[in-house]
Amino acid sequence: MKQAANSYATPPNTARFLPTLLDEASRPFRNGGHFAYHYARGKLSSDCIFRELLRRGIFPAEGRFLDLGCGQGSLFAWLLAARKLYENGHWPSDWAAAPKPLSLRGYELMQKDVDRASGAFGTNHPIVDIRQGDMCQVDFGQADVVTILDALHYFDHAGQTDVLKRIHAALPPGGIFLTRVGDAGAGLPFYICNWVDRAVTFIRGHRLPTLYNRKLADWVELLESIGFTIDAQPMNEGKPFANVMLVCRVAAKSAQG
Repeated sequence: MKQAANSYATPPNTARFLPTLLDEASRPFRNGGHFAYHYARGKLSSDCIFRELLRRGIFPAEGRFLDLGCGQGSLFAWLLAARKLYENGHWPSDWAAAPKPLSLRGYELMQKDVDRASGAFGTNHPIVDIRQGDMCQVDFGQADVVTILDALHYFDHAGQTDVLKRIHAALPPGGIFLTRVGDAGAGLPFYICNWVDRAVTFIRGHRLPTLYNRKLADWVELLESIGFTIDAQPMNEGKPFANVMLVCRVAAKSAQG
């Protein structure tokens, strides 16, 4: 496992650019209703992972994206806005090039969120397709990038293992699985994470779930046993949380046990 340094220095040109990116990414959600719009703005502006995914160039130059537990599609709106601004020449000079999504597929368990996504993107978007579905049951098809942000802990350990194996099978050699998990071995910051998680779930209008967490070392051990190489990076930006972003890459299929 590679452990990266945690660096969040924000150059002045980035600070000026971010409000423009936020406006562009949240604009579609005006059509999804008052809650959808303000939730998107709050999520995209306060959660450092969205900025860091673009700044660090985590994703490939182009590819097919699959977001499991995608909510109302905030990540997709962010990627579309980023690509639009990049192609228009409005992009920080010290950021990696914005990825070009070839397709953006998402599955979300909660129908309310799917309805908000439909309001934002419409039902016939050329590359966005968000459907109601349980990631433990749906067919993943093939993708170049699979993401699960803060949702793996909503189902039991056996289900987690099955989902991760199917994600590995859906990706090509060199494909990326990106997830963020809470480190159950982190003490108080982890318990704060859990409290915030439950609060946000309640605010979104869903019942409080049973959570199935693991220590970071256990997440890494599981993912490596499936065939991923792991780059673990703290993803909190000064907040008292225990969030860790795991960038998981698929090795050559022939190397699988």
